[in-house]
Amino acid sequence: MQNEDVWLVVPLYNEAAVIADVVREARTVFPNVVCIDDGSRDASADLAEQAGAAVVRHPVNLGQGAALQTGFEYALGDPAMRYVVTYDADGQHQIRDVEVMLERIRQGDVRVVFGSRFLDERTEASLGKRLVLRAAVTYTNATTGTRLTDAHNGLRVLHRDVVEKLDITQNRMAHASEIVAQIGSMRFDGAKVAYAEEPVHILYTDYSRAKGQSLWNAINILAELIWR
Repeated sequence: MQNEDVWLVVPLYNEAAVIADVVREARTVFPNVVCIDDGSRDASADLAEQAGAAVVRHPVNLGQGAALQTGFEYALGDPAMRYVVTYDADGQHQIRDVEVMLERIRQGDVRVVFGSRFLDERTEASLGKRLVLRAAVTYTNATTGTRLTDAHNGLRVLHRDVVEKLDITQNRMAHASEIVAQIGSMRFDGAKVAYAEEPVHILYTDYSRAKGQSLWNAINILAELIWR
């Protein structure tokens, strides 16, 4: 089956309204999906499992960074895994974007592909969110030795070699900058890890806006960066 060497790693917290649809859509292209239920208080884990995902449960809420690290460790347990995709549970990511990013990394000249909502005009983010995320990107680029346009996009494709070296210790929003920093400092055969960006469409739905995710997450990211 196509894409058997890919695992989608999906941090999951109280997304019972949408997670079954997200998993079912993803599995039409990517059969291997693992959801890390991060202490949800609803039926998220059961619904993800019924939709065909593998589910690993945290007994308490630890944060998205911790969920990703658990997902990485799970995916590494599959010797056939070559690529990990970090993918959100709330329906904001697009499977077609993942396919394009995988086409890019399969060319073999990069080990990481970052999604960027700022490389085309498809993503309709508010002015406030754009400004906060641009500030976070400026900070991240200045402190990690990388040059990205959207360092806090949750859609990434990572080669197994990179996943094996990642060790996320920032459990909450600052984990995104930690991932970039660790990738920026990685060396393979004495050379810095090669990466690329691809334009992606982040779909801010009525559901995600109702949860207050759009601007508030961006502010949390910037606040945690400054605090750290």
